[in-house]
Amino acid sequence: MDVKKLTSFGGSLPVPSVQELANNTLTAVSPRYLHPELHLPLINNSSSSTSSIHVPVIDFNRLVPRDGMDSELDKFYYACKDWGFFQLINHRVSSSGGESEDVEGYGKAFVLFEDQKLDWGDMFYMISLPTHLRKPHLFPNLPVSLRDVMEIYGVELKNLAMTILGLIAKAPKMGARDMKELFEGYQGMRINYYPPCPQPEQVMGLALHSDPVGLTILLQLNEMEGLQTRKDGMWIPFKPLSNAFIDDVGDILDTVLLCAYPILLSELNSKIVTNGAYRSIENCATVNSMKERLSIATIYNPKIDGHMGPAPSLITPQSPTLFRRIGVVDYFRGLLARELYGKSYLEVLQTEPLEAQNN
Repeated sequence: MDVKKLTSFGGSLPVPSVQELANNTLTAVSPRYLHPELHLPLINNSSSSTSSIHVPVIDFNRLVPRDGMDSELDKFYYACKDWGFFQLINHRVSSSGGESEDVEGYGKAFVLFEDQKLDWGDMFYMISLPTHLRKPHLFPNLPVSLRDVMEIYGVELKNLAMTILGLIAKAPKMGARDMKELFEGYQGMRINYYPPCPQPEQVMGLALHSDPVGLTILLQLNEMEGLQTRKDGMWIPFKPLSNAFIDDVGDILDTVLLCAYPILLSELNSKIVTNGAYRSIENCATVNSMKERLSIATIYNPKIDGHMGPAPSLITPQSPTLFRRIGVVDYFRGLLARELYGKSYLEVLQTEPLEAQNN
């Protein structure tokens, strides 16, 4: 197996480092970073109608078999189905823990055009597990102390992710084997850096999108607000909890379960593996003028050399498949050939237009 070829999903055009730009004491940013079309007054809305709405918080200790488990599971399923996001506390993971031809490394992804609008943030991304998929010039060359911490962190996060995925599979009665076989795939880590910006109300740290992966577990490295999610037409800011993970149901997981809850069809919020039972929700990252924001997103995807599609255990005559099967490599190569914005890539995977599914 040619690992290098298998993990080369696509590249991104080189652009300036936002961190270096921010170090130059700017009074205004380049027009290429300004996003007047994104309705930022809505995103920055701090009215009482949104301040009283909070993203669900799930206690991992109460998800293990014991008294009170059922009520916490109900909250967990509600969060996955209705929000697509939740904050996870008591998760048992230690807190100490030129044109590029490859999306891995430092810089930006999804930059395809010279005049494309840019986000006010930098990233460092790499595949962390399984070890044979690691790029030899990335993970092995990290400082030893950092590498040791990330080795332990990656294994602990994998165990946590598989527990969460197993719980997700139970509600729509998806076969446990279906979920395990699909997501014994690969783990990637993306470290995000959003420096202060002199015009925070006119730029985006990360443009609005739904996560095009399976499951994302996000750790905010400083308790700086910035992540927001869309709920019932409003943008809801996350209030970071100390040592909590933010968990995000992605497009791949959503499509596998979509047939389990057909009512969600009208919203196109249910995605590939779940054939729509759970919702991948649009989110974005904002920035501020005074303080940087850092986070590390650990993502889980199916096996690179496999295929994905709605889980067989969820397909029935009453709940037919809504998304076509596709090779995992083909999925990511197609994804990285487009700008990351909204949910547009999911339309490519539908078996028929959304309007026809609703008729």
